[in-house]
Amino acid sequence: MLIAFGGLPGSGKSTVAAQLAADLGATYLRIDIIEQALRDGGMAEVGPAGYMVAYGLAESNLRLGRVVVVDSVNPLPITRAAYVAAAARAGRAVLQVECVCTDAAQHRRRVETRASDIPGLVLPDWAAVVARQYAPWPEADLTLDTARLSPAEAVAQILASMPPGARSTDTGTAPAECR
Repeated sequence: MLIAFGGLPGSGKSTVAAQLAADLGATYLRIDIIEQALRDGGMAEVGPAGYMVAYGLAESNLRLGRVVVVDSVNPLPITRAAYVAAAARAGRAVLQVECVCTDAAQHRRRVETRASDIPGLVLPDWAAVVARQYAPWPEADLTLDTARLSPAEAVAQILASMPPGARSTDTGTAPAECR
């Protein structure tokens, strides 16, 4: 199964997504890491490349029978649809999770006080977060308000929303042949 996160920077999505991936033993794809690696590799303007890499990695891991947790702002219907399409091509289910922080003062404090855990990554300031393009996401299966939920409570809600059997990353199958 693919669990695709979205939400503005500072909304709590990386905290929740990383904890969920650890709890599930899932493959964790974080767009910030992918995009910074592209910059470190000499790409001056990343553009959609980071998302394109994430779609491909998600699909290939889904084909292996892995549970995949994708952590990205996922700001537009086109990015959300691309994750859904990757899961469909792999024949896997999708759970779309949006993280929001409805307490603007708390959200701003998070953005202004956090430190980057990725070498070289420059985090957006509050003005950039507020100005960021982010379309409403009515198709999200879950919308979690991290101003009201602890990370553990958010993870528990996600786990409760997953279909039975979707928590395992072991498909019990071996590759049919070597090529």
